[in-house]
Amino acid sequence: MASIAAPAPSKAARVRQTVCGLVTRGRDAIERRLEAERDQLVLWLPIAVAAGAAAWFVLPDARHWLVALLLAGATGVAALAIARGGRAGVATAMAAAAFVIGLALAWTRAEHVAAPVLTRPVIVTLTGRIVRVEPLPARELVRVTLDRLRWAEPVDPAPVRVRVNLPVRDAPAGLAAEATLRVRTRLMPPPPPAVPGAYDFARVAWFDRIGATGRGFAPIALLSPGTGDDGIRQRLTAHIQSRLAGSAGGIAAALATGDTGAIAEDDAEAMRRAGLAHLLSVSGLHITAAVGIVMWLAMRLLALSPGLALTGRVPLLAAGVGALAAIGYTWLTGAQVPTIRSCVAALMVFAALALGREAVTLRLVAVGALVVLLAWPEAIVSPSFQLSFAAVTAIVALHEHPHVRAALLARDEAMTRKLARELASLLLTGVVVELALMPIAAFHFHKAGVYGALANIVAIPLTTFVVMPAEASALLLDALGAGWPAWVVAGAATDVLLWIARTVAALPGAVAAVPQMAAGAFAAMLAGGLWIALWRTRWRRLGAIPLAIGATWALTTSAPDLIVTGDGRHLAVRDERGGLAMLRDRTGDYMRDTLAQGGGVDGEPALLSEAPDARCNRDLCWIERRTGGRIWRVLATRSPYLVPTAQLVPLCRAADVVVSDRRLPRRCRARWLTLDRAMLARTGGVTVTFDDARVATVAMPGDAHPWRVAARGVDRAGARSRRAAGR
Repeated sequence: MASIAAPAPSKAARVRQTVCGLVTRGRDAIERRLEAERDQLVLWLPIAVAAGAAAWFVLPDARHWLVALLLAGATGVAALAIARGGRAGVATAMAAAAFVIGLALAWTRAEHVAAPVLTRPVIVTLTGRIVRVEPLPARELVRVTLDRLRWAEPVDPAPVRVRVNLPVRDAPAGLAAEATLRVRTRLMPPPPPAVPGAYDFARVAWFDRIGATGRGFAPIALLSPGTGDDGIRQRLTAHIQSRLAGSAGGIAAALATGDTGAIAEDDAEAMRRAGLAHLLSVSGLHITAAVGIVMWLAMRLLALSPGLALTGRVPLLAAGVGALAAIGYTWLTGAQVPTIRSCVAALMVFAALALGREAVTLRLVAVGALVVLLAWPEAIVSPSFQLSFAAVTAIVALHEHPHVRAALLARDEAMTRKLARELASLLLTGVVVELALMPIAAFHFHKAGVYGALANIVAIPLTTFVVMPAEASALLLDALGAGWPAWVVAGAATDVLLWIARTVAALPGAVAAVPQMAAGAFAAMLAGGLWIALWRTRWRRLGAIPLAIGATWALTTSAPDLIVTGDGRHLAVRDERGGLAMLRDRTGDYMRDTLAQGGGVDGEPALLSEAPDARCNRDLCWIERRTGGRIWRVLATRSPYLVPTAQLVPLCRAADVVVSDRRLPRRCRARWLTLDRAMLARTGGVTVTFDDARVATVAMPGDAHPWRVAARGVDRAGARSRRAAGR
């Protein structure tokens, strides 16, 4: 009987079989990779929560937030269905669920803290309870945060919490938490970023429920004394500053209580430029040093008891004392997010020691990040949170690497080789931390340190093993009236620290100024860095791809040619040499720094009135900038006096861009872009790049984040008040 040959499969069937085979092989390969990395999978849970929280801040409105939630949920369900219970499907579903949790937490938190925001400047007398006191002796100010407010004059809407700067000469004695204060003050709505990429105080104020900020003036009266925790912090800060004068006392106070107000601005800037600013923010380094000192003392004292020493419980009891010290230090320094993270990490280290487990691991860092994100999801957009966790993750990941661990492992060897090994460890750690922090610093502060790793090799051991122990000894000995020798040591060591900062900051090229980085470039670099840090097998090398893409994207981004603040009063134009020139001859330091950072310039901008390619009089500036094969003409008003319409309109029509801090006549329109008060009220600050005609704005169309909605209410109230004044 003849056999019948099976029909040949069709071309479509062959393609389908090939695709199915590729999908199956790809899925199997991913399953093998995830099986090899199964111990690392849990580390991605806080990353997914952080991604969800960050998505809420990036996406503009409720429609996009809901779409993101639904897409994440659908992705998780689809992953479980396609992977059929495999590790890849479960991991993807858990990541999707964590993303949903992060986004929902950020959304819920923003709604939960909602509070009225002042809509227009007012001068008012108010009475309130002091929540927080922040002495700023370097600026001759005391900053107080007040709630439970009572208004002498009607204010609508009335904020529930305000922050007021008081001149030291007018501030009454005894300011402390829980005290009742009456003050006459000029209040302003919390300001949004002056230019794209600048500090967004309006967002920070929203989550702190601060509805207005201002400056108080006499008469200022303390109606009832305070009994709060700030009294202890203030007394300790004042005591330290009475022992060490100037910035040295400010740094010593910062190490003990987290109060940086006494550090002179020049010295604070030197610390930032030298890459040592992290020493002034109480975080992991300070918690570790404080707890280490306490544990060392506790072990020595407990070992004096023979019965207790023979039980072998001295280390465990000392760890308990160290845990109490960590909690107390966190409370004393104001319980800021980096300090809480470090405290949680310290408590987990003690728990691991008690259980006989390895103490310092990436899981410890992941749990600390998860705790902070679940309690304060808004921390994800904070540079403090990002810098803190990036540094710790880089350090732990580096020292968990098998080759690094083997190279730096302690061994029986000559003292010189041991010292060289320790120095190599410090240098390697410093370089890796600087590389990890550089994208974050460039994104938020538009600056990247160059010599920070070298400065930290000396500064970190100096702070950890000399300054902090000497200061702690001095504070203890002051109870006996014998702290003077320890204060001499602490002061000398702090002076050396300041000398290092000033010397490194003054070196040529100490800081590289960079223009505003695109959010996509920043996200790509973060993703690549995390991929390299968290995986352990060879596929971690794939993280170099997004890292390189993000770095290339950031480095090839052109600096803006024109920077305009949201009120239209301040403007900076890039000259042919790459520097910036400002519109107004009299500009405050803060605005100078803001314009310089926005333009990626290290140093003070020049003046347009002295620029060769600008013509300025008392009322107007005309600027011509040649770039991209053409001449761009910019017209800007620079005084409160009105220019006759007959003279202004022809200039407007000849200019490519017109900028003004007031509403311009309808006929005064530029050929391309008119940025007057009406337009800037909708856009906020603006940057313009002439080569590709790219315009970036602070406010995005349709942005429904609550602090942006409140800001639009401010703009409408201001417009109504201006119309009323015109009538």
